[in-house]
Amino acid sequence: MKTILLADPSLTRRRALSALLTQSGYGVTALADLSEAYDALNRMQIGQGSVDAVVLGWPDYSEGIVEDVFGLLHGERLEHLPVLVMADSSNAKAVNWRMARPRTALTLWSEYLEAPSAIAHLLRPEQSVGEAASLHLEQVKVLLVDDSATVRLGYSRLLQKHGYHVETAESVEDGWRKVLAQPFDIAIIDYLMPQQNGTALISRIRNHLETQHILTATITGTYSDAVIAESLASGALECVFKSESKDLLLARVASLARAINDRKAIDNERRRLQSILSSVGEGVYGVDCAGTIQFINPAALDVLGYTEADDLIGLQAFDAFHHTDEDGSPLQRGASFLNQCYAMGKEVSSWQTCFWSASKKGIPVECNIHPLHMDAELNGSVIAFRDISNRRALEKELRWQAEHDNLTKLHNRAWLESQLEQECSKVRRTGQTAVLLLLDLDRFKYINDTAGHVAGDRLLMEVAQRLKSRLRSTDYLARMGGDEFAVLLTNVGSSEIMALADGFRRVLIASPFNYGGKSYRITLSIGCARIDTACFTPGDAMAYADIACHMAKRSGRNQCQVYSPETGKLAALDADLGWSVRLEEALRGDRFVLCYQPIVPLNGMELDSVESKNSKDVWLRQLERNPESEAMFEVLVRLKGHEGDLISPVAFLPAAERFGLMQDIDFWVIKHALAALRETRESPRSIALTINLSAQTLEKGGVADYMTARIVEYNVNPAAIVLEIADAHAISDRERVQRQLAQLRQLGCRISVGDFGVGFANLACLKQLEADIVKIDGSLIQGLPGDELDRTIVTALTSIAEIARKTTVAECVEDMSVLRSLHQCGVDMAQGYAVGMPRLHLPRTLPSSFAKPEQEEKRLSEV
Repeated sequence: MKTILLADPSLTRRRALSALLTQSGYGVTALADLSEAYDALNRMQIGQGSVDAVVLGWPDYSEGIVEDVFGLLHGERLEHLPVLVMADSSNAKAVNWRMARPRTALTLWSEYLEAPSAIAHLLRPEQSVGEAASLHLEQVKVLLVDDSATVRLGYSRLLQKHGYHVETAESVEDGWRKVLAQPFDIAIIDYLMPQQNGTALISRIRNHLETQHILTATITGTYSDAVIAESLASGALECVFKSESKDLLLARVASLARAINDRKAIDNERRRLQSILSSVGEGVYGVDCAGTIQFINPAALDVLGYTEADDLIGLQAFDAFHHTDEDGSPLQRGASFLNQCYAMGKEVSSWQTCFWSASKKGIPVECNIHPLHMDAELNGSVIAFRDISNRRALEKELRWQAEHDNLTKLHNRAWLESQLEQECSKVRRTGQTAVLLLLDLDRFKYINDTAGHVAGDRLLMEVAQRLKSRLRSTDYLARMGGDEFAVLLTNVGSSEIMALADGFRRVLIASPFNYGGKSYRITLSIGCARIDTACFTPGDAMAYADIACHMAKRSGRNQCQVYSPETGKLAALDADLGWSVRLEEALRGDRFVLCYQPIVPLNGMELDSVESKNSKDVWLRQLERNPESEAMFEVLVRLKGHEGDLISPVAFLPAAERFGLMQDIDFWVIKHALAALRETRESPRSIALTINLSAQTLEKGGVADYMTARIVEYNVNPAAIVLEIADAHAISDRERVQRQLAQLRQLGCRISVGDFGVGFANLACLKQLEADIVKIDGSLIQGLPGDELDRTIVTALTSIAEIARKTTVAECVEDMSVLRSLHQCGVDMAQGYAVGMPRLHLPRTLPSSFAKPEQEEKRLSEV
């Protein structure tokens, strides 16, 4: 089993990640203190260590021990130990550290489920860097020039033994002939020789075009400043002394060999890149910061209509091909977006513009701009571009097809709905009236079945042309599908609706439809929906026009009907369907809103003599009286209406349950509630949230995994989360729900059960679901404080909860006298309008102690 050392100060994240890695088959040692991690890593013996990989949460602070730990992992002893860094998305330092260290990966906390696969990848055996490099190194060729045969023999054997290919020469002239005859990488030349000193050969090698790539060194038996100075001045890179050790000589030659191999690698890479640049299908060119073209590949020349790169290199790219806009209007040099990118080093993807060819033809192109930096300074940009003329034409065709009906060439339903949306917005702004007409052919099925589908298609095309003849320039016509058409009439007076609608009907029935030698009478039923301040949503307009069209058909066909609330109402199913669509749109567009209602402890209520109806006073006072208790809030969800109003869940949750949307809504609430809780981490007082979960969500499964993932992502304390099951009586699969709740409780969350005291089934739920908190149903406290029976029931329920060691919460408290009565009955906590109204935001600061009466009076006047 592979062993992982995990270090992170967050208990929540350690628990979640430890559980995940354990499930994946790893042994985990979890540490909260970086000092302990440093000691454990220091004790490790390479090849005998008890740790196979390290997982570190990137710290959001910097101190000595942090630098020690990360420095140790970056050191030579541990640099090949696999390390996975867990960080938040905004941490650039973590990214930089990962890039600078081998066998290191980075995973975001929001994607912590990917950690096991990231570690598995890091633990794969890797090929030795030295082995891989040696497979590709070419043998270095050395020319050794010395007038002593003994020296030539001894040094050539030494160099050959260490992998060098060695040729020898006995004089300057002999060496020069061999240099010209075959390629060498290094020339080691004796300084003092009979005819000419070795520096003469070094100078020739350096100054000759075909040999100047050879690296040269002098070898001498005398250490002299003058010899060294003359050698270096002639072009030698090294001075080797015959008196020094062989190891030192080999080290000097190895340094030259490394330079040779590095240069060869660079030359090979340059040739490879040049080959890629020449063969790449996209146009590529490079400019300096002033926009002057430095290089350009064949594909770019082909697109722009040039034959030679020299025709463009040295010119300003602006002057050469992007001086004019797509519509033909000249661009100002300073206003050119590409010129600005060249000068500022902007990186841009998928920028569409127009290049102009050698023949002055405009070419639509898409560019990707990549700045080049050298030694941290901008050194120009590389621009890759492609001709998108064909794509533009295809996009235009696809756009036409997406918005039109292929048979009639009219616009289609999707296009009309988008126009309807715009028209409804216009009605809201201007107060004008528009009308939607839904037109349905009365005898289309008969003609289609008796005369054939070709006749049906011909009829639809003829109907389209007749309807177009009645359109005003501001109206819209579309085929909705089948034999249905729609007309959107803009800026229409109420008195004109029937006349305009009947005009379309009359133009259609004015003459029969002729096909195959037969004539067919055409009639039309039209439903009209007025779009004004009473109806200004697209969904309403479509529904009302459809109802009116059905009314026209039921009334005998071949007529027009205008919808009004008195003549037709949507069925209950239609309303539910509308809610379904609305809720799905709200989930996609984040149109839900969270409110937070305080739940406060009742301890100290006997001291309260303030008769204020300001609920803010009550919950703040009770928090001050109970400085050790957490500040708890219930999370309430609202739907944002089209006018910005907040819609109660009573209106939309029944539809959400019927259409299976409860889990989506519950997950939305969990995500945004935990995000809000994260923002209160700096609060001096602990804040807890009660989040409602429906029975449907719990029975569907997956809530425990989702909650775990969000707790890790937002790094919040699970103990600050209370999950409330309001409809526990509706749970049918108790075992599955119990498993979900057990997993959540193991994570550290608390469980609350609502509707406590309503029916015996609820008492059974209390035992089966192992709740930490029970909420006394609001119906049982309405008679307090006057009703003795209600008082007895509440006291009995409180006693049951106390025996079971559960915290009791009374909900729906709307009166101060009820609040005091609940305290007298032994209830622990309460919520309701008498305690505190729902708030749109969690408080950032909260009272931590009880103020004196005169201080309290002053503070309440300031709240």
